[in-house]
Amino acid sequence: MSGPPPSTATTTPGLELRELECFLVLSEELHFGRTGERLYVSQSRVSQLLRSLESRIGARLVDRTSRRVRLTPLGEEFRTSLRPAYEALRATVERARSAARGIEGRLTIGFQGTADDRIMQAIDAFQARHPGCATEIVEIPLCDPFGALRRGTVDVAVTLLPVAEPDLTLGPVFAAQQQTLALSVRHPLASRTALTAEQLTAVALISPDGPAPAYWRAAHAPAVTPQGRAIPAGPRVSTLQEGLTLTAAGRGGMLLCRPSADYHGRRDLVFVPVTGLPDSVLGLVHHTARETARVRAFRTAVTESAAAEAEVTTTEGATTAARAELTNDTAAATHVS
Repeated sequence: MSGPPPSTATTTPGLELRELECFLVLSEELHFGRTGERLYVSQSRVSQLLRSLESRIGARLVDRTSRRVRLTPLGEEFRTSLRPAYEALRATVERARSAARGIEGRLTIGFQGTADDRIMQAIDAFQARHPGCATEIVEIPLCDPFGALRRGTVDVAVTLLPVAEPDLTLGPVFAAQQQTLALSVRHPLASRTALTAEQLTAVALISPDGPAPAYWRAAHAPAVTPQGRAIPAGPRVSTLQEGLTLTAAGRGGMLLCRPSADYHGRRDLVFVPVTGLPDSVLGLVHHTARETARVRAFRTAVTESAAAEAEVTTTEGATTAARAELTNDTAAATHVS
């Protein structure tokens, strides 16, 4: 007596979200090392996740040689179809969680450098409006402006611009601030009342280290002046305090916005204003796929705080201009009489 015929039904193996996330990041970076850095895993783990996903699908998604990494035609098609579905799934889960909790629970806010009055005013306004939501404030390393958002250890981050990350959303920005150059009091330029961007050729600029993207690091420690003259490269640092310590030791200079310079004033440093460079700007950033009601509420608080700051800045500027005009008129009248 023969047994039952073999089953012709097919079984679809369950997909793991981590495998999908790994594939999407790899499709952006086309580099196993950088993919591992973004996901905070080893290169071997990236390879393992990719092999597992390809095994489930039954075909290769990525061609890898010693020279380059590229998607196969099936990999390209899979990425195009997967990304909107993956982001929609994450957003749906987050919306459901937010709806269940409301503006309650905990909001973790990351900041770079200094949580100055502008940031604290926005946090105070949010806390007053939503007392059921506790806020936690943590510092983000200077060398890693976006890692905490990707790991989910912070919900939002107040970081220095620019931000050009496909998985992150830039929200409201604070008023632009003039750049200053931190120098040791023993540096030959320490006695200057101001510097031009072209004079940075006389200073080795201390810069943030990786994993901050190259474009972001270049914005905060440029390699050339606006006229294309080379600026010497100084040490790379992981934290602001490390950079200030090396500056005080005479290892180079470090560009900081005026509020950070004011906050970190110390006897062995001077902060000299620099003209001819783009202003420093802070912005609120969150992970696009992890937007919640809490994130939206805090974004509103920052928007209102930034608008109030801009209004005060405009008023102060108008008052200063009016005083200068009055002084000039008085001087002219005195001269005539």
